[in-house]
Amino acid sequence: MPESVYPDGQPTTDVIDQIRDIPIYRDSIERGWFPILEKSEIARGFPNNWMTPQLAAALKRGEAEYVLSTGTNHARMRLIRPPYFLLKTYYRLWNDHPDIGRTFREGCRRVSLTTVLATEHVARVNAAKRGVDPDPVPSLADRRLDDRTVYLNLRLDPEQWERDDIERMIGEIRSERRVHPRGWYHLDCSGLHLAHLVRKAIAWGIWDDFPRPASVVTAYEYTPANVRQYLEHHLGCPVVDLFGSTELGYLYYSDTAGVYHPHLDRMGVELVPLAPGSALHGLIVTSVRNPYMPLVRYRSGDCVRTSDDSPDPTKVVQFCGREKELLPTADGPVSQGDLDACVTASSPRIFLSQLRTTGPREATLRYTTFDGAPLDGASSTALEKLTSDLTGFACRSVHRTRIPIGASGKYAWLVRER
Repeated sequence: MPESVYPDGQPTTDVIDQIRDIPIYRDSIERGWFPILEKSEIARGFPNNWMTPQLAAALKRGEAEYVLSTGTNHARMRLIRPPYFLLKTYYRLWNDHPDIGRTFREGCRRVSLTTVLATEHVARVNAAKRGVDPDPVPSLADRRLDDRTVYLNLRLDPEQWERDDIERMIGEIRSERRVHPRGWYHLDCSGLHLAHLVRKAIAWGIWDDFPRPASVVTAYEYTPANVRQYLEHHLGCPVVDLFGSTELGYLYYSDTAGVYHPHLDRMGVELVPLAPGSALHGLIVTSVRNPYMPLVRYRSGDCVRTSDDSPDPTKVVQFCGREKELLPTADGPVSQGDLDACVTASSPRIFLSQLRTTGPREATLRYTTFDGAPLDGASSTALEKLTSDLTGFACRSVHRTRIPIGASGKYAWLVRER
């Protein structure tokens, strides 16, 4: 499949040939036109809406399996896919990456530091294989996805990590690192979780015990520009970003200069404007990478910007948050990435930020800093002005020592209060 947008937004003949027998697509094939596929439609009538004789046989042979997504971006989705589908797409991209591929090809381990929901997902999979219930506090063995990958986090809120948590995670990293003859390991993370670990290790005087990774990939949620700069400064290794999802695998990667490149193996991408005249685009993906649940014109729910505001998927320069989290304004929708640009321009010291609407045209921007101290007057004034200009809301900035995390284990950049 070509690494390009489908010119008319419709799948090519070879894709139609691969989905012809799947019930969910029969009406579209008869009409000769495929509407955008929403998550709700994927779930409607599952699994019968996907079932074919070939899929039933693959399930019986163990070549396909039922899984649930982790649920950190949306309600948990029921999926059908080959075993280790997502991991294999990740490994292929890691292997091919121009900046960090050498670490994969030379066999270094992967240590993952992200939401506790992801850790629990791995523990559930391992428990199901043994036919037992998952342990409430999974062991290191229970948190091992395969012979190269282990998950670290055991708490919902990284702000609540105690010294024992940090020492345990550092110890587990060191044990993984010792496997490689050169002491290399690859740190796969949510950038916010890793920044919490770095801050706490420094504050408690155990930063020198933290073994530096050969490379870092942020791959689970939006990483603010200040956080990326903070990680690059303290870790001194390549920090690159991967973009993808549980149901699709990985679609784009950034290099060490922050430039995104498509990795659309057996995929095509469309970008659709999210509002008339808006430069924000929604991501629509057609993929036959998963042969048992190919997705045609699937709305991933992600927002992107391109270098020239066009709908050209080869010109994506930013993955800037989720469609469901957009803030409507008089000048069009505002994304997480748009607010982050204001934060970054105001001060490099800002760590977390959260915009809370407090009235019809009023908002408060809560923020934390890497050093725990509030911004000076000039930076605070700049933050309020830039945010007000962006949103059209009268905005007041407020320093906090902590911003609560969501039930998904991720932070909400926008909270709408009545």
